[in-house]
Amino acid sequence: QVQLVESGGGLVQAGGSLRLSCVPSRSIFSINAMAWYRQAPGKQRELVASINSGGSTNYADSVKGRFTISRDNAKNTVYLQMNSLKPEDTAVYYCNAVVVAGRMYGYWGQGTQVNVSS
Repeated sequence: QVQLVESGGGLVQAGGSLRLSCVPSRSIFSINAMAWYRQAPGKQRELVASINSGGSTNYADSVKGRFTISRDNAKNTVYLQMNSLKPEDTAVYYCNAVVVAGRMYGYWGQGTQVNVSS
């Protein structure tokens, strides 16, 4: 089991920045990959960015060049730095962790709301 605690959401004007944090309940070294997803009202949950244990990252086209996913092993935390925010970035952002142990296990945080005003 992995519990994920997210923080950092809030209200920001278009063009502004926010940084989301996700802290897992177990060592980040024991997690194969972590990611941020988001879900806007009436839309499906979508992948925003991911980072694997080797540090490789992947981004949705809509956030490339604006968002950065990173991990601080010393703080056991994964971050999502969001710059140049747009109203269409408004959503609930969820942290996700994947652990491979015989089979794949996925875990979700409770979500943090990000609102971007125009």
